[in-house]
Amino acid sequence: MTPFEIVLILFLLLVALSIVWSTLQTGISPMMSSGKACRAMLAETENPLVRPLIDLGSGWGTLVIMAARQYPNQQVIGYELSWLPWLVSVIRKYCLRLDNLTLYRKDFMTTELSSDAILCCYLYPGGMVALEAKLKREQLNGTLIVSNTFALPSSQPTKVIRLDDVYQTPIYVYHWPSK
Repeated sequence: MTPFEIVLILFLLLVALSIVWSTLQTGISPMMSSGKACRAMLAETENPLVRPLIDLGSGWGTLVIMAARQYPNQQVIGYELSWLPWLVSVIRKYCLRLDNLTLYRKDFMTTELSSDAILCCYLYPGGMVALEAKLKREQLNGTLIVSNTFALPSSQPTKVIRLDDVYQTPIYVYHWPSK
């Protein structure tokens, strides 16, 4: 084996271990929202955006990149724990010169969220339970929440959209506090 092949194998092993580690840490592997799901989620935000859009678990950056490009004068924020998807998002942000996009490599659960923000997410059932508890604990009022695929467990959505795809993917829209 050449030195290049050894370095490449070590790099790929590091990438795989990183994704496995973040999956064990968060309970879900970094998943990309489809373009159709991102468009549907952004269609449910205010047009044009008048408050910050925060992606809770921004993964590979599909939603935050689309939002930052669609709304260049609005603040877009992404939180991601897994370093490789976060790094890919940061590289895309700088290549596309998206000055309105801020990407944090940290857990949104340890961050105080603002009632003034639009929260978007593509989490998993356990993550939605934790998010709902956080929303109740922080007593956020007037917050718009748009979730891809998974619902808040004990809250009634304002609206449910079914995408025209193989899975009939649901997009849940909430105006917090939910009634």
